[in-house]
Order: sequence, then structure tokens, then C-alpha cells
Amino acid sequence: MSANDHDTDHEVAHTGPIKTPQQLLAAVFFSFVVPIFAIIGLVYYVTSGNAPAAGAGDDGQSLAQRIQKIGTVEIRDANRPLKSGEEVYKAQCVACHAAGAAGAPKFGDVAAWAPRLKTGFEALWNSALKGKGAMGAQGGGDFSDVEIGRAVVYMTAAAGGKFAEPAAPVAAAAGASAPETVAAAPAAAASPVPAPATAAPTPAAAPAPAAAAAPVAVAAGAGEALYKQACFACHAAGVAGSPKFGDKAAWAPRIATGIDTLTATAIKGKGAMPPKGGTSASDADIRAAVEYMVSAAK
Repeated sequence: MSANDHDTDHEVAHTGPIKTPQQLLAAVFFSFVVPIFAIIGLVYYVTSGNAPAAGAGDDGQSLAQRIQKIGTVEIRDANRPLKSGEEVYKAQCVACHAAGAAGAPKFGDVAAWAPRLKTGFEALWNSALKGKGAMGAQGGGDFSDVEIGRAVVYMTAAAGGKFAEPAAPVAAAAGASAPETVAAAPAAAASPVPAPATAAPTPAAAPAPAAAAAPVAVAAGAGEALYKQACFACHAAGVAGSPKFGDKAAWAPRIATGIDTLTATAIKGKGAMPPKGGTSASDADIRAAVEYMVSAAK
């Protein structure tokens, strides 16, 4: 190998990949310009992603959405005086029924209420409790079932209806027991007046019938009240296969099973009927309601 060949090989070994000006420009472009544009794009992406959270207003709104409540617990005073139908109407029903909004029958509009009055109070009450069309259950649920019933009576009366207001369960029970208490008191007070020897047996015998009669009257009133408050929603129209109130043919096979069996079924629930009809009534009140419905079908 000659000296010239050795020098040529040495130059080739130390020559870089850039041999022309065009290659130099391309190398500069890809080494500096492209990374700069990549950095600019990355900065833009990061800043645009954080933009919604940068403002105080947006941050407050997102925070409110994250901590918003998912449910409410409402505690009502069961001992508060019941509102009248007019009070319930003015507080809750007037929003739609005053102007006939969303197809609601306008207050006092005889023509609009006429076909509804023909369905009867229980059907109207049931619709108000369960909701119908744009109207929610209980028109919003701010009042008790009895108060909603009173509002129905108030509105229908303005259109020519003549329905009686539903009685509150507590009021019915108190009203039934009060006469018995008053009647027993005079009997006990009057008995000591005659001679002690002959009148002594009389006071002992007199309170016994009164004491026995009082629970019967209270139970009957509680049964009817519970039916009107809860059971009528299905049994008034025979909803979901439930025996219709007063339908002797539908009740006959059920009555044959006995009051105890019917009561146990009502307490445990059956088919579409939830336990105790969805109420928190006592077993004794459930039995009273069963007896009330059974008596209507005999």
C-alpha cells in the first residue's frame, strides 16, 4: 500500500455524514427548529389543559359539583296541626292549578273538573298522591296524605264537587275513645250515691261493658283511617290484581282463608303489595284495616 492510499483512507475515516451545504441546513433545521416547535406545542397543550381550573369562578363551580349532596333526610312533626285544604292549595297546588299550567285543571273551572269529579274522590286523591302527567307525587311531597286529600276536596268544591274531607287517623281514634271515657266517668261517679250495701255491685258491672266496647270502636276507626290513608291507593280501583274494595266476588276466596291469614299476608306483603302496604302502621292497625275491608265485602 502506498503513502497516498494511506492518507486517503485516513481522510475518509475522519469525514462526517454532512458532506454538502444542503445536508448541513437539514441538520440544523432538525436539530434546532423542530425541537423549538415541539416545546411550543407542549407548552400550549399544558396551559390549555389547565385553563378551566385557573379561574376562581370555575374552580368554585367544580368544587360545588363535587361536594353537592346526593340525598336529603326530611323529619316531619307528626304531632303538628294538620293544614286545611285551602292552606295546602295556596302553599303548593296554586302554582299549576291557578293558571292551568301543564294541563292541570284550572281552579274553579267547572268544565275542566267535571269529568274528573265523575271518577270520584278516591281516584282523584290517588292521582294526587301518586302523581299524574307533569304533576309529581303529592304535588311535591310537602304535606301528609290527609292534607293532600283536604286540598283535593277544596279544589273540587270550587268546581261543584261535594266530597267529604278525609279524617286524620289520630283524630279518628281520639274521637272514638273520648265518648267512652266520658260515659264511664259519670257511671263511676253516680254509683256511690245510693246505699253502699246495694250499690256496690253496680259500679263493678257498669265499667266492664264500657271498657270492652271502647277498643272495638277505636279499632274500627283506626282501620277505616288506615285504609283511606294507604290501602285505598290500590284497593279502590283494584290496582295490580288487588281485590277491589267492596267487591264480594273478589274477596270471597280471601275471606274464606280467615282474618289471621289475611292479616299475616298484609303484614308480610304479597305480589305488588309491600309489607304493611308500605306504611309503618302497627300490626293491630293493619288487622283493623283488614277487618274494615272484609266487612265491606260481606
